[in-house]
Amino acid sequence: MSSLYTKSCIEETPDQLEHWQWSAFEQFTSMMINENHPYPCLPGKQGFLADSLRFGFAGDPRNKATIIHLAHLLKTYGTISRDTGKYASLVIFFDSRELEKGYTDVDHYQSLFWSILSQVHEQDEKPWPEEIPEDPSHHEWEFCFEGEPYFSFCATPAHTQRKSRSFPYFMLAFQPRWVFDELNDSTSLGRKMKKVIRERLEGYDGMTPHPDLKWYGQKDNHEWKQYFLHDDDSTPSKCPFMRMKQKFKEFGIKKS
Repeated sequence: MSSLYTKSCIEETPDQLEHWQWSAFEQFTSMMINENHPYPCLPGKQGFLADSLRFGFAGDPRNKATIIHLAHLLKTYGTISRDTGKYASLVIFFDSRELEKGYTDVDHYQSLFWSILSQVHEQDEKPWPEEIPEDPSHHEWEFCFEGEPYFSFCATPAHTQRKSRSFPYFMLAFQPRWVFDELNDSTSLGRKMKKVIRERLEGYDGMTPHPDLKWYGQKDNHEWKQYFLHDDDSTPSKCPFMRMKQKFKEFGIKKS
């Protein structure tokens, strides 16, 4: 499949999906609508209920063809995201059935996640936005593709304690930065939303929220640390994306 799908489209014609794809979407739906164990991300849940999310399906994330396909989906999404609703997100489910046989812990998936972002960056045909710092250690850095800044989110089958980052299939989500224009520490809505989310997050995970969960733009915040959270409170000392990007440069690898 090379297209992006809405919730309603998938629900109306489920036979268009392969079995694993329908399974991933069905389990995502169950997670979003579970009222006994409410999903903590309110914007994500509201976006799902409002049919504002877009879904994509990709193959084994270790394959180059999958990376090219993912870059195509993200590029396509960038052209329509502002027309999908105020709580927009792109959700990608990967065919991780074979992957799970060798990827048994969170560290495996962490390396894979950063490898994917770095390889997708290679596919970017547009220059990095001038208003976004290229150094992840800067508090205003965000992953960008085709000139659009995105907050990236990863969930894996290996997460067992931090339930908000656990999903039966390897999953990535990309939220355009503009979604957070009214959801930040300088707005009343943002502060109220943060309070509710953190309370729900603690109840959902059964543990205190990760210390790296902060607002974009805060001097002590680093967005990359929030993209992939460990089951515990640990964080890599340096951003893997930056190291991989530097490695591409050292070996003379150019973006496609």
